[in-house]
Amino acid sequence: MNPTDGKSISSRPALSEDERLDERKRERSEPIALPDHVAGSGRLDRLVDTARDYARAAASENTLKAYAKDWAHFARWCRMKGAEPLPPSPEMIGLYLADLASGSSLSPSKSAKRSLSVSTIDRRLSGLAWNYAQRGFTLDRKNRHIATVLAGIKRKHARPPVQKEAILAEDILAMVATLPYDLRGLRDRAILLLGYAGGLRRSEIVSLDVHKDDTPESGGWFEIMEEGALLTLDAKTGWREVEIGRGSKDQTCPVHALEQWLHFAKIDFGPVFVGISRDGKRAREKRLNDKHVARLIKRTVLDAGIRSELPDKERLAMFSGHSLRAGLASSAEVDERYVQKHLGHASAEMTRRYQRRRDRFRMNLTKAAGL
Repeated sequence: MNPTDGKSISSRPALSEDERLDERKRERSEPIALPDHVAGSGRLDRLVDTARDYARAAASENTLKAYAKDWAHFARWCRMKGAEPLPPSPEMIGLYLADLASGSSLSPSKSAKRSLSVSTIDRRLSGLAWNYAQRGFTLDRKNRHIATVLAGIKRKHARPPVQKEAILAEDILAMVATLPYDLRGLRDRAILLLGYAGGLRRSEIVSLDVHKDDTPESGGWFEIMEEGALLTLDAKTGWREVEIGRGSKDQTCPVHALEQWLHFAKIDFGPVFVGISRDGKRAREKRLNDKHVARLIKRTVLDAGIRSELPDKERLAMFSGHSLRAGLASSAEVDERYVQKHLGHASAEMTRRYQRRRDRFRMNLTKAAGL
């Protein structure tokens, strides 16, 4: 037991630099290794490295970063309470969840109390379960110390999900009209139009390569045809194809915008969407981060004057990368099943969540029942 047990949080000494380094090493320790009874060899060691690479590829980079932050937050919370994160203790995790929901202790990065949303707490718990599994432990989420606390949190604090505003057809046209026709403008125009017409996630946009297997981190590739572009994507629900037809005019056609960007940026291999040199005349080789898409959407929303009756801060909070997917689902006047397939949703109910302007009372069961 730590000698500082029972003391207040404020009296606990800060970690030394060496302790912080040791902790970071522990957090980065690889979970895959040879069994103790197996003699090592060069070939087996290489297989261990290969297995580790596959294990890291089991989740997206953003998911792994989120899980790493979840574990770091929980480990720090345990130290502040005089406890250890290993092995898993359902009682301590139940207390941790209660602390997150009530905001009873100070946030590690802020000087004010802050309670977390139910969805964030649920995500934190998933992150802990994943991290424990990587360390050879099993976290039983159905344990009463965890399950009952989480059920109580959901019953007391759960709220309907806050949906981002959909970017509708007239909005996307106004947004791309704010972009210049220099190299940076051509790239950003292709990002917005392709993301909108494809109903793509921002991670799917920036992970595109020109050809199959151009780069190890590729999340898909495309093929341009006479009628449009066929995208093959490694999405959350598995590999799927997205067909993006040509538009009615070049100024707003996503396929034409993609062709223009690739032509003037002289890109014929590797990542499709990359950074641009400071002088704006040359495309770099490094792939864009998905945060660029979110920043681009927010900037062009402001520049286009969308929802200009609201303060800028509110407008920025209303729109995100998901606004492109919601916009396509809300604007496309086609049968719902085509929208579902295009977005890669497993159920029609999920697609309906994205349709901000759908006719909710098209099927009136009250009248159908004779009332």
